Parts: sequence; structure tokens; C-alpha cells
Amino acid sequence: MIRVFPCRTKWTPTDELTFVGDPPIFRPPEQSVKVSVVFTWDVGEGKRLCRAWAKYYSNVQIGGPAFNDPGNDFTPKMFIKEGVTFTSRGCPKRCSFCLVSKREGNIRELPIIPGWIVQDNNLLACSRDHQEKVFEMLKTQKGINFSGGLDGDFLEQWHVDQFKKMSIKEMWVACDHQKDLKRLERVSDLLSDFSQNKKRCYVLIGFDRKEEEHRLNKIFELGFLPFAQLYQGIKRVEYDYQWRSFARTWSRPAAYKSLMKEIK
Repeated sequence: MIRVFPCRTKWTPTDELTFVGDPPIFRPPEQSVKVSVVFTWDVGEGKRLCRAWAKYYSNVQIGGPAFNDPGNDFTPKMFIKEGVTFTSRGCPKRCSFCLVSKREGNIRELPIIPGWIVQDNNLLACSRDHQEKVFEMLKTQKGINFSGGLDGDFLEQWHVDQFKKMSIKEMWVACDHQKDLKRLERVSDLLSDFSQNKKRCYVLIGFDRKEEEHRLNKIFELGFLPFAQLYQGIKRVEYDYQWRSFARTWSRPAAYKSLMKEIK
């Protein structure tokens, strides 16, 4: 199957049947085409690409997260790059700023497919039996990245004991509100044996810069490397230069470490 994407991201597959944008001059033979749209603001471009590819192929379809695809199954390397795995879909939480529960529903466990980049929305909300099987799979991998996030509300000591048996590159948590700092303190204690370079933290920003700057600094003090993300809802928000610069600084460890040295 030919897969077409409106834009390239770090997660876009790289095989010979993956394309970004319009059909090239030299095209693969007749087969089905799927236009995959991740962001809602790319829906218009996705529909345009459908029309463009339909000039050369008889079966062109469109879908993806932007069309509320519930993610019923997972085929490795199909719509996301090699190495990524989803062992579950959905989330039991109903966070107001997150679309996962609305699109995918409650947590659903999937067959475990080997990979070293775990993109589950909330792996730690799965049953213990499922998690233990995932961890056994991960012990055969190198450079493990929990990029989907480790939910501090579910993190327990037995998880930490398992992590110590793995070749972990990055462990991601989240701290999107001031009130989340209390939970992060507990997570910091649990993960204290891991180096700061392995502990990353998603940080939602774009509302109150003073509060967010305090939160970012506190996250760093707790032993995590913050990764600031400007909030984007259904409609794309165009932030001004000051906000973009602030987000860029606080998404690059080298930049904010340098900034902190200057302040001191």
C-alpha cells in the first residue's frame, strides 16, 4: 500500500512506498493509496492530496487521527517509522486538553509487537499482566524510548525495578499544570537512580508564561529535562515570536542549561 502524508515529521516512515505531498514523476505500479492525516489543520491539504493521487490510482482513501480514527490495530512500519510499537490504545483518563480518550476510548490492550520506541498513550494504565509481557519484550531491545509517556499516577516501585533491567535511552513523563508538580516530586523520588539525561518531561505551555517558566525551572530542579510544547487544539494556534522563542529555548536542553548558567 502507498502511504501519503501532508507533512514530514520525525515519526514518518521512510520506506519506498511512503510519500510526502504530491505524486512524483516516477510512481509505483497500480495499488491502493492511503492518505494519512495526523493534525486537524492538515485535513484540507489531505483532501487535496487525495484528488492529486486519484489522477493516477483508482483506490485512494483518507484517514488518520485527524479523522478520529480509533486505532483498532497496529501494523509496524505502516504509518509510523520502524522501531515504534503500540501495545495499547486509548486512555482511562479524560484530560480536557487531550483528544486520546475521545478518539480511542478507554484503554485497550493490543498484541505485543517488538519495538524499542513505546508510543502507547498510557502503558502503565494497562493490566499488570500486559505490562509484564511488554517489559519482557523490551528486555530484548536496546535504546528503549518510552516516548508515549509514563503516567505518574500509575508509576510504582515494581515498574522501576523492571526499568533497571532494560537498556533505556529516554523515559518521558508529563507536567502540564502547576498542580502536577506534586506528583512529579513523587516520580522524581522513584526514578532517582536514573540520570537526568534519561529523564524527559513534556510540558504544556502557551497560557501563562510566568507560571510556566517557574514550572519549567522546577521540573529541571527535580532532575528532569523539560520539553516545552505550545498548546495546539483542534484549530492551529499561530503564536508570536516571543512564545515561539520561549518554547524553542525550553525544548532544547543545551539552550536552557546555558540560560541557567548565565542567570547564575
